[in-house]
Amino acid sequence: MARSTFYYHQKQPEIPDKYKVIKELIKSIYHRHKGRYGYRRITDELQNKGIVINHKTVLRLMNLLGLKSIIRVKKYKSYKGENGKIAPNLLNRNFKATAPNQKWATDITEFNVFGKKLYLSPIIDLFNQEIISYELTERPVFNQVVTMLKKAFKKIPNNANLTLHSDQGWQYQMKQYQHLLKEKGIIQSMSRKGNCLDNAIIENFFGTLKSELFYITKFRTIEELKTEIKQYINYYNNDRIKSNLNKMSPIKYRAHYYKN
Repeated sequence: MARSTFYYHQKQPEIPDKYKVIKELIKSIYHRHKGRYGYRRITDELQNKGIVINHKTVLRLMNLLGLKSIIRVKKYKSYKGENGKIAPNLLNRNFKATAPNQKWATDITEFNVFGKKLYLSPIIDLFNQEIISYELTERPVFNQVVTMLKKAFKKIPNNANLTLHSDQGWQYQMKQYQHLLKEKGIIQSMSRKGNCLDNAIIENFFGTLKSELFYITKFRTIEELKTEIKQYINYYNNDRIKSNLNKMSPIKYRAHYYKN
């Protein structure tokens, strides 16, 4: 070995790692969000802290640290035919809203823990993708949807010029459901039959919830899962930033809207 090569390798440990602090921040963000953040969202968090860094650099550092985000998995679909009145698809995949409480979407998803099932029925605001209200039950009963609606109705005035979109699930075809919406002055919209892309925003929320919580944790009981879902929704609304919300959480984005 050449003398110059020997001394070069001998000096290497003394060379400081210019990314040492960044690596620690990356690890802190990654573990604080329980591995749910990928390199793009971690880049956003770093930039929110005033650190100018390229997303490719963050990806390379995460690879060096052995950190990888969780892979998304889609939710199941449920459709039981036409049992009531089908509303027109007024939303028509126009998911953009210019203010809170213009466009809401709802759906129901199922969880299975050792043969026991849990059903989550939320409403999401398409303006900032905030979960407005939700209800958890161990059976897919109509009262679940009614309770969820009543919680949401407390947050808006009557005749708020609001559209509520859903799929063609049996709950949303029921006269009682449609009467509740009409009484509140809410316009009903429905996806086309069997077309999950017509309700993509809430489908994406279910996919995120399941991949970031349900599929990475072994739940022993339904009660344990209920507790974790409640905590996750609070985290999702308040802490989980989104690039399409200017790197803010849903609630921070709504607060920013009302400030301007």
